[in-house]
Amino acid sequence: MHVISKFLLSIAVAGLIFTQGKREVQNDHFTMGEELTFKVKYLFFNAAEAKMTISNIVYQINGRPTYKIDVHGRTLSIFRIFYVKDNWGTYLDTARLIPHISYRHIEEGNYRKHEQVIFDHDKGEATMNLFDRENKRITETTTYDITPNVQDIVSGFYLLRTMDLSNLKQGEAINIKGFFDKTSYNINLTFEGKERISTKVGTFDTFIFSPTMPSNKLFSGEKPVKVWITDDANRIPVRINAKLVVGALNMEITEAKGLRNP
Repeated sequence: MHVISKFLLSIAVAGLIFTQGKREVQNDHFTMGEELTFKVKYLFFNAAEAKMTISNIVYQINGRPTYKIDVHGRTLSIFRIFYVKDNWGTYLDTARLIPHISYRHIEEGNYRKHEQVIFDHDKGEATMNLFDRENKRITETTTYDITPNVQDIVSGFYLLRTMDLSNLKQGEAINIKGFFDKTSYNINLTFEGKERISTKVGTFDTFIFSPTMPSNKLFSGEKPVKVWITDDANRIPVRINAKLVVGALNMEITEAKGLRNP
C-alpha cells in the first residue's frame, strides 16, 4: 500500500506556495487543536484512515513560536496485510507560516524511513538528517540550497488555506515551490472552478484545484489529482480524488474537530 502514502504526498505537494522576502501572514482559518479525519478508498474498499492534527501546545523553535502539525496515515481492514503507518509533520512558524523543522516516519511493510529536515531561511539552507531503522542514530546528513520562505510538504498546504482565493478565475494557475526529499519543486496549481458538495461533516461550497504533477509511475494523466477546499472561514480540505495507473484513490472528510471558526 505504498500507493496511499504517495497519494497523501501528492495532496501536500499541491499546497506548496512560494513568496519572496520575510513576511507575516494573516491567518484567520486554523489554530491549535484542529483535527481533521479522512477515509481513503481504493477501488471499492475503505483502504486507510488519515488524520491532520495541530497540537494544543505552541512549541518554541529557534526562538520562534510554532504550530506542531502532523499528518498520520494507516491502513484499514483487509489492507492491513500490507501494513502502512506513516507520520509526516512540521513545526510551522505561527506568524510567518514557514517551516523550521519537518519530519517523516514511514513504516510500510518491512520498509522504514526516518527523516528530519532543519530549515535555515536566513542562510537559504535545508539540512536533512536520515536516521537508522530504529530512529535512534543519524546515519546521513546533507545540506541543500533553498529559496526564501520555501515550504515543506505539510506546511505548504496550511499556507494555502490562508490565501485569498476569492478573485481566482477558472483556469488560472498558481506557481508553487517547495522542498521535499532532496528536491526543489516547481508545480502549477490550477483553479478548476467551484462546486457545492455534501460530506459527513456538512454541505459546503468549495474551490477545486488540480496540481500539475511531475512525471511518475503512480498517477494517470497530466492533472490526475483534484482537491476540494471549503469556501468558508476555515478553508478545510473535504475531498481529494486521484486517478492512478491502476484504479482510483478517493479521500473524503469524516470528522472535523477544533475548527477555528465553528
